[in-house]
Amino acid sequence: MSHEVALSFEEIAARLRLLELPEVDVVYGIATGGIVPAALVAYQLGKPLELLSINFRRQDNSPQRPAPALLTQAPTPRPGTRVLLVDDVVVTGQTVRLALDTVLAGCQVTTLAMKGKADIVVFPEVGTCVAWPWKVPDVTPATVATP
Repeated sequence: MSHEVALSFEEIAARLRLLELPEVDVVYGIATGGIVPAALVAYQLGKPLELLSINFRRQDNSPQRPAPALLTQAPTPRPGTRVLLVDDVVVTGQTVRLALDTVLAGCQVTTLAMKGKADIVVFPEVGTCVAWPWKVPDVTPATVATP
């Protein structure tokens, strides 16, 4: 049985305010896990937000394909654009690598993850799974309440 650390929006926002974030032109979030963290950071920086729909894992975190895949074409910034690439968790870096090698090729990219491996890690002390406040639990028919 895995133990999950619960982090509140207040804890996450407070930690983000303490970070020295780089000067960037745009924030890119890796969907779906990176949408809310990227939105929080883009708001804090007053910068535009773009989303990259890259998928590798299922809701339960098990791989659903052999490698990450770019699911939709994303806006490609011009070369040299300063980008902050945000995801919730970076473990192997495969999803980030796909973004860097495709959509963000030629950009000056700084990576940010809530936990894991990145240029900026918001919660480096967290080594276990996290119960993110924005994650909707997987609902199956057996868990749906009936009136």
